Amino acid sequence: QVQLVQSGGGSVEAGEYLELSCAASGLTFNRCGRGWYRQAPGNERELVATITRDRRIVYGDSVKGRFTISEDNEKNMLYLQMNSLKSEDTAVYYCAAGRRKASAGRCTAVDEGYWGQGTQVTVST
Repeated sequence: QVQLVQSGGGSVEAGEYLELSCAASGLTFNRCGRGWYRQAPGNERELVATITRDRRIVYGDSVKGRFTISEDNEKNMLYLQMNSLKSEDTAVYYCAAGRRKASAGRCTAVDEGYWGQGTQVTVST
């Protein structure tokens, strides 16, 4: 059974730092794409950062230069370091990972695979 279990998050003031973690069981993160998404009330889900299967990193425009995605393959962990937080970063953040398809060597898109339980990040001014 695949599980993505998130930790971290919380409430901070603008300009502060937070880190999110995501622990995977039942899958190996680096076999498919993996990353972070977020959704604020009334908004659509938004890409925050992903690591593609060939290890290319993609950031959403709104977080470039402030957020860093990283991973520890030995621990099967995914992280999101969030610097210089802004009120507009307030959202529920989700860890996600692509799912391996039946055809050998192929994966779904990250947002078509597995999801963590979500973690609230609130940034106040």
